[in-house]
Amino acid sequence: MTFFPAKLRSITVAILLALSLSACKHSGGRILEVAYVSGIQVVLRDRVANVYDKVGLVKNGDRVEVLDHDRHFVKVRTASGQMGWMEQRYLASQQVYDELQKLTADNANDPVQATGVTRNDTNLHVEPGRETEHLYQIASGEKLSILKRGTADKNSPPPARATAATPAPKPSEKPEPKEEAAPPPLPKPAPKPPPIAYEKTNPSAFDSTTEAASAKTAKPAPPPIIEDWWLVRDSHGRVGWVLARMIDFDIPLDVAQYAEGQRIVAFFVLDQVQDKEVQDDGQGVVKKVPQYLMVLTEPKDGLPFDFNQIRVFTWNLRRHRYETAYRERFEGMLPVTVGKEDFGKEGVLPTFTVKMIDEDGKLSERKYKLNTPIVRRVLAPGEEPARPLRKEKERRSKEKRSQPAKQHHRPSPA
Repeated sequence: MTFFPAKLRSITVAILLALSLSACKHSGGRILEVAYVSGIQVVLRDRVANVYDKVGLVKNGDRVEVLDHDRHFVKVRTASGQMGWMEQRYLASQQVYDELQKLTADNANDPVQATGVTRNDTNLHVEPGRETEHLYQIASGEKLSILKRGTADKNSPPPARATAATPAPKPSEKPEPKEEAAPPPLPKPAPKPPPIAYEKTNPSAFDSTTEAASAKTAKPAPPPIIEDWWLVRDSHGRVGWVLARMIDFDIPLDVAQYAEGQRIVAFFVLDQVQDKEVQDDGQGVVKKVPQYLMVLTEPKDGLPFDFNQIRVFTWNLRRHRYETAYRERFEGMLPVTVGKEDFGKEGVLPTFTVKMIDEDGKLSERKYKLNTPIVRRVLAPGEEPARPLRKEKERRSKEKRSQPAKQHHRPSPA
């Protein structure tokens, strides 16, 4: 049996320890960061090369542990223990996941303004904007709940975000100022050469007329292209921003045909009425028909308000059709809330409350009640009813006639 000297034995242990740590690092023992899969399905490969073997599959929203980086690839480990390489562009950071979780919690009790269906596969963004961070992907045809409206510039650059590979500096860590050496003395200016006399056939290229011409030909910066976005809640309860044109509102055709070219931004069922229809055999069939509140705006993106018109559709029991019971125009903001309230002799009636933008740009609430087929304002305590426009004009005309006529004095000659 051979015995190694103590010094040789310690060197051997140090080498083995270093090799084990290196192997541990490359085999996935050290976790660099936690990330989430933003692609629909991503293949895990055994190596970073043009020719590779598939060792696993990760899906959208899966949590993975990042173990190593190699150019634009990362080595990850899934919750089931599978390890492999994937492209880094299919991963979202822990910060993006946390922001979406906070967005979901902050808007958990927001009233639903409408329901819609996605036209194509789309992303759930943290903020409005095409270049903002996203994680979850929504499949085509999925039903969504519409919560709020937002806007963003179509060509806005993506916001800068720190990753685990390039962490952002902490606020407390300020770089120490470096002492700069005194600048060398500036050399003396050389004497100016005598002016060169140009011929008339060779005018200067920097004269005033050329500068004026170049100023006219300079193209102004293009105006920003503002797009509408919707804050939505998907079928899994996750909340995020989706480009508005990627959603089709799920509006009943019976009332959607009366939009008159306007864009419907919210709709609600106020109540239901029972209608009895007579069939061909002479027997009547009773059915429940909903009555709607519809909120509309101009068919444009980027408007400074969410809507500028409200309409109430009630069901005519005698003619068996929808009719417009109420219409009003003013600029307002979402959300709109609906409910029921006891009005004494009138009974329990459906109500809805909207937010109007006043002349000072402030929001004020307006409440309405529906006593089919009549819609009326519900005045707040101390609020006076608005005079009809015709009576207001008559009152102003009467006040003008009652005022004494102004006497015009002719100035006396000097």
